[in-house]
Amino acid sequence: MNHSNCTSPDRYILLGLSELPNLQVAYFLLFFVMYILTLLGNFLIILAVRINPRLQTPMYYFLSNLSLVDFGFCSNIVPKMLVNTLSNDKSISMIGCAVQMFAYIGQGETECVILAIMAYDRFAAICRPLHYNTIMNKKLCQFLVASSWSVCLMNSASHVILMFGVRSFHSNKIRHFFCEVLPLLQISCRDTSLNRTNVYISAVAIVSFSFLLTLSSYVGIVSTILKIRSSEGRRKTFSTCGSHLTVVTLYYGTILFMYMRPPSSQSPETDKAVCLLYTAITPMLNPFVYSIRNKDVKGTITKDFFRFLK
Repeated sequence: MNHSNCTSPDRYILLGLSELPNLQVAYFLLFFVMYILTLLGNFLIILAVRINPRLQTPMYYFLSNLSLVDFGFCSNIVPKMLVNTLSNDKSISMIGCAVQMFAYIGQGETECVILAIMAYDRFAAICRPLHYNTIMNKKLCQFLVASSWSVCLMNSASHVILMFGVRSFHSNKIRHFFCEVLPLLQISCRDTSLNRTNVYISAVAIVSFSFLLTLSSYVGIVSTILKIRSSEGRRKTFSTCGSHLTVVTLYYGTILFMYMRPPSSQSPETDKAVCLLYTAITPMLNPFVYSIRNKDVKGTITKDFFRFLK
């Protein structure tokens, strides 16, 4: 690689979703509405869990943390994307880029782990009902959430240090709508094998491990449900997992497709489309999936919330 053309830029240019001017307003309106719905939906989930004593259980404690992650995950990326969509200045500072990458990776991985913890919670509730309160006690729940944030943020810091510790890029133009790892690797002048190795290690150690824990929990859940003689009992038992299973399918499917592909099959346009799914669309859908299928959450939002405002 020709290092004579390499620079250490202080600012980077985010090329965004599309370079076609006639699409910018449409993109802005679409994602502005989606962002407002994301903030509102996740805020209502967090508030519902706090004001309703019936929701003071491990399952809803994890759900409120999932909403908090989605709230921050979307807010880290979408506002800057909206500004850049209509602004002539599409730049972001090096510090801003590093912070955006740090928050994006840390919150994305934390969501994976919390989804796995939620799956284990459902496993304990369905397969070990007599010991559930002992297994999922308050201290364990708090420890699991705190550990998830700590481990994932430390791992995120390693990606940022490897990327920006020695800044050497042949361009400051990022073919993406935020500072994502893979587009930055594509413009790097350095040997990126260590960065890519770190990406795959993270994918295996955190994302894949969380996915396997989720999968094994559901294997146990399905095995227990099949032992229930009543078809109505099987339906009611499995319905408690339906919302979580929907969210898991949406989130893990896009994550695994994004990061487990070989470099030869990656393309900027495909990467941007996939990123939109789990940075903007999934955080918006999660609260609606849980509230629509959950009578306690839906009842709190429609009744207790308005009583709380009075």
